[in-house]
Amino acid sequence: MEETEISEVSVVIAINGDKKSKYVVKWALEKFVPEDKVMFKLLHVRPAITSVPTPMGNSILLSQVRDDVAAAYRKEIEWQTSEKLLPYKNMCVQRKVPVEILQIESDDVVNAIAGEVAKCSINKLVIGASSRSIFSRGQSLSSKISESTPSFCTVYAVSKGKMSSMRPSDSETNRSIKDDCSDTSSSSNNSSSHTSSTQTEWTDPSSAASYSHFRSPSLPMQRFQALSTINQTLLHKRTNSAETNHSRIPSLDFREGEDVVSISDVGYANSQMSSFRSVPTDNQSWISDQASTSGAPTHFSSESQANMNFELEKLRIELRHVRGMYAIAQCESIDASRKLNDIHKRRLEEAMKLKEISFKEEEAKELAIQEKQKHEAAKKEAGSLKERVERETAERKEAEIKALREAKEKEKLENVLVGPVQQYQKFTWEEIISATSSFSDNLRIGMGAYGTVYKCSLHHTTAAVKVLHSKEAHRNKQFQQELEILSRIRHPHLLILLGACPDHGCLAYEYMENGSLEDRLLRKNNTLPIPWFERYRIAWEVASALVFLHNTRPKPIIHRDLKPANILLDHNLVSKIGDVGLATMINTEYSASTMYKDTGPVGTLCYIDPEYQRSGLVSPKSDVYALGMVILQLLTAKPAIAITHVVETAICDGHFADILDPDAGKWPIEETKELAKLGLSCAELRRRDRPDLKDKVLPALERLNEVADRARDMASCAQPAPPNHFICPILKDVMDDPCVAADGYTYDRKAIEKWLEDNDKSPMTNLMLPNKSLIPNYTLLSAIMEWKSGRQ
Repeated sequence: MEETEISEVSVVIAINGDKKSKYVVKWALEKFVPEDKVMFKLLHVRPAITSVPTPMGNSILLSQVRDDVAAAYRKEIEWQTSEKLLPYKNMCVQRKVPVEILQIESDDVVNAIAGEVAKCSINKLVIGASSRSIFSRGQSLSSKISESTPSFCTVYAVSKGKMSSMRPSDSETNRSIKDDCSDTSSSSNNSSSHTSSTQTEWTDPSSAASYSHFRSPSLPMQRFQALSTINQTLLHKRTNSAETNHSRIPSLDFREGEDVVSISDVGYANSQMSSFRSVPTDNQSWISDQASTSGAPTHFSSESQANMNFELEKLRIELRHVRGMYAIAQCESIDASRKLNDIHKRRLEEAMKLKEISFKEEEAKELAIQEKQKHEAAKKEAGSLKERVERETAERKEAEIKALREAKEKEKLENVLVGPVQQYQKFTWEEIISATSSFSDNLRIGMGAYGTVYKCSLHHTTAAVKVLHSKEAHRNKQFQQELEILSRIRHPHLLILLGACPDHGCLAYEYMENGSLEDRLLRKNNTLPIPWFERYRIAWEVASALVFLHNTRPKPIIHRDLKPANILLDHNLVSKIGDVGLATMINTEYSASTMYKDTGPVGTLCYIDPEYQRSGLVSPKSDVYALGMVILQLLTAKPAIAITHVVETAICDGHFADILDPDAGKWPIEETKELAKLGLSCAELRRRDRPDLKDKVLPALERLNEVADRARDMASCAQPAPPNHFICPILKDVMDDPCVAADGYTYDRKAIEKWLEDNDKSPMTNLMLPNKSLIPNYTLLSAIMEWKSGRQ
């Protein structure tokens, strides 16, 4: 015996992922899971992707993004959508139902779902019913989906876990029509079998066919159909009879495809229907009653016999229909009773489950109390200092690893969105020779232990080029160290690297008009002295740059050669730290106790950490020592040798004002003494006695800088200096026509236009400009004009 193969049923559930979707999936599981080989498909329509967001908060059109970036973003959206639909997939998996997630990208939800149904020949679709009030206009979304879905698919609309409406498919509609037609024909055959032989000659062959034209022949309709057939036959037989007016039958009008019956004589029909229910079913008793009442002879004509048979047939038909309706009502009662029993049974099961859950909850509470008591006892026993230190160390390492991982992920994302960035601009050797006029002595502005510095113009920008002395300069450790550090970090108070010629050991920096801090403190070439409030600011700027270097991730940087000669000043006396060739990047994970072993101490004698000279261990506190020496020199303008002894002695003897630099103006004694004590604490011989740079030194310098700002404002009232943002980064002078370039910086229009004639990179960041468009900065122009008028 061959086994019949059961076809697999495919049910598609259209969900949007909100909190109501779980009711739709739950209803579909209860409805279709009992069927054999059922497969669920979760269909979700998400909006079309037209743009890609950026870390800045804006978005870029999809057509303007690289293909790999668009593909990565599209995969990310698909993954997020899958995670959003995962709870509904798990509902199907728990019921052991095969499930598949279909994602469609479209802005038209109705056409997308209808197209997927037509494409995959889906025969069952479950959607959520849209809630719409009686005052809302237009169709709901579920109605539009039902109308647009192909007719071969059955659409179920579910609301709050119950079926709200159903639109059957063509196959189900045709099946119901066939079933109704078969019921009609069987009832017609049964009625014909009970008629007498006299009744047979009234039968019209076309009347049987008329029964099959109704789509939904209910029991009342079958009754009217039978009456119509008999009525038409009787009227045809009695067309020429004289008794037509006494036995008038109402004419019935059946319209094909409609459940409507029009009766021409309503009153007559009502009286006849009421009389049908009172007529006995026995032919002989009815005939005898009629005979006795009317007093007519016992012999009836054929026409009277037909009239009686017609009345009897009507009663039989109505009796049959009443029995059918009673059977239907009885079946519905049985079904309702069965459902009520099922609900009662389920209610008892739920009550048992609830009782079990309550019992388990009580057990869990008792267990939780016991575990809490055990935990408290264990916590008291494990309160030693060693365990706390180990726990804190583990948490710190975990946080640092997490921060490092996040930094790497952010860097990868930036590289994907922006692309690889060249770390510094490369100059050719011929450009260096041409800019320095073959290293002319007239352009030489300084000479150090490792190289000579020349002033030149590179790409219409004034720069300072340092050429190392060594023949193999490009292999020099200090050269590679300085190139690596300055090319990857940026800070307002770190010297900006414009570019390099690595083959010949040349570095190009921004040009600093006022030279080094050491030259200005010693008044070299009779330069103007630095006011005391500017010295306060310089101390704060140097400290902030050191904090930035010490907190660089993933490798902290220690300068190791901080001194006034390596602190440069621009035309506004803004300080910037340079010469990081001796800096060290610590390879281990950064912490407050991090140290680095160096067998050969480097730096300048008076500024080297004493413990670094003794043990060879360098740490961030080594730069704190050098900062203390710089602060003391800012106050006294004296050489670094023995300066700590001089300042300590003057403070103890009460002659502190005598050692201050008189060229700096009238010093505020109390604030200056506080700054001197801070410098002495930074220059302590032992590392552990020095204060923390970020938590102690920098806040104190910020507080003193506020005092300097107030003094600077009072001094500027006599002759105000231009604010820094009025100065063009290229011209180093007040701008006449400020405009914003694509790199976000503001330049003078003539200067930046001349720059853009030969360059495609930013003069400030040395990165490629996305475009060469310039936007006028009217706000800054108004401020500059107001400042100029105030000076006049």
